[in-house]
Amino acid sequence: VQLQASGGGLVQPGGSLRLSCVVSGFSLDYHAIGWFRQAPGKGREGVACMSSGVYSTDYVSSVKGRSTISRDYAKNAVHLQMNDLKPEDTAIYYCASSSNRLITSALRYPSSYPDWGQGTEVTVSS
Repeated sequence: VQLQASGGGLVQPGGSLRLSCVVSGFSLDYHAIGWFRQAPGKGREGVACMSSGVYSTDYVSSVKGRSTISRDYAKNAVHLQMNDLKPEDTAIYYCASSSNRLITSALRYPSSYPDWGQGTEVTVSS
């Protein structure tokens, strides 16, 4: 199982980014995938997560309505499109996977995911 996150960068408030998590060693249909973030001095937070199979999604309230998690079978990747970015979105973003069948309420817990990629840094600043 390997996960490779990319797409971070410096963006102005109100801008957009698409983060990508390219995976290998497993099928997207049979793993839950989560995007998490960790800001300096804070704990790791589940941002947007997707269950396996006929999937459900869960978003942290602070990004609902301006972020979308999606599967890309052609690229074997999971993307996180983030719009209207705010300075409080500044963090290192990680993707993670789990072969366990996770219920929606468990999707945004970091402890639900045994496999993690390296982070990609997002800085929102003018």
